Amino acid sequence: MHRRGPEALGDGWMNRRVLIKLIAATTALPLAARAQQPSLPVIGFLHSGSPKPNINLVTAFRDGLSEAGYVEDKNVAIEYLWAGGRYDRLQGLAADLVLRKVAVIFGAGPPAAHAARLATTTIPIVFVSGDDPVKSGLVVSLNRPGGNVTGVALFTGQLGAKQLGLLRELLPKAALVAVLVNPNNPLTNAVTMDVQAAAAVTGYQIEIVNASDEGEIDKAFATLKELHADALIVGADPYFFARNDQLVALAARYAIPAFYELREFAANGGLMSYGASITDGYRRAGAYAGQILRGARPADLPVLQPTKFELVINLKTAKSLGLEFPATLLGSADEVME
Repeated sequence: MHRRGPEALGDGWMNRRVLIKLIAATTALPLAARAQQPSLPVIGFLHSGSPKPNINLVTAFRDGLSEAGYVEDKNVAIEYLWAGGRYDRLQGLAADLVLRKVAVIFGAGPPAAHAARLATTTIPIVFVSGDDPVKSGLVVSLNRPGGNVTGVALFTGQLGAKQLGLLRELLPKAALVAVLVNPNNPLTNAVTMDVQAAAAVTGYQIEIVNASDEGEIDKAFATLKELHADALIVGADPYFFARNDQLVALAARYAIPAFYELREFAANGGLMSYGASITDGYRRAGAYAGQILRGARPADLPVLQPTKFELVINLKTAKSLGLEFPATLLGSADEVME
């Protein structure tokens, strides 16, 4: 079956078709009972979120696979397992993939990547992760990962100094910055420590606010109002990515300048973002999975790093908040949305 690229997702019919397939893959019979064609290698796609918010990322992963010569349902099968925001389910789902004896496991995001690593030391694992994979124990080194794990590191947990510096340019009089994190994400400690270390240099007061479900996100913004926070940094987290609409809407409702790490938030009405491209990360991970299917060893594939970090600014949102970006900041932006 021929798969069309991300540009096809603008078509509503294709959007529904992809989503129906992903949901069906999640709600079908248990893995051991599924009838896969025995001639096709199987990739286990392990994600902590849900299908609908991640359609573009799935497409990017499949685009990477196609670059390596693999097309889903033609010469490779993909088992999609979604935790639906329940990070505590990931270990069991990873164990299911091991029992299924898939050819490769793709761990999408830090929680899924670490669950896969704990589940097997023999099945090849490819990850996309925002943490430092060496510090978190996913790999031995970036150049020579060793073992059965490699992938793409976005290093979103090490952007605190840059984010606070950009905020200082936009809001020179700001004093208190809140940082929203998911306590269930293994990346959270790195994000927290990085921002706090950067705040010690920039002079900001930092308030860490936790949220791991929809209700807690609502409460978190109420807390920001009580704290009189001048700005908000939303930590990189797969669940927050899935709650993109809610987070952007709450930032608008509470009129708080919010800074995100992924372009998708700014494109959806967030004030600004700074970070690597997550869609490019998924594409590169798909290509790595294809290389492994062709015989490459994860230990010999260096962990891929971002080639660029992009600053995206949404002027419409800035206007609604009564903010004006300085010319220097606008000049350094990679993309300005009007």
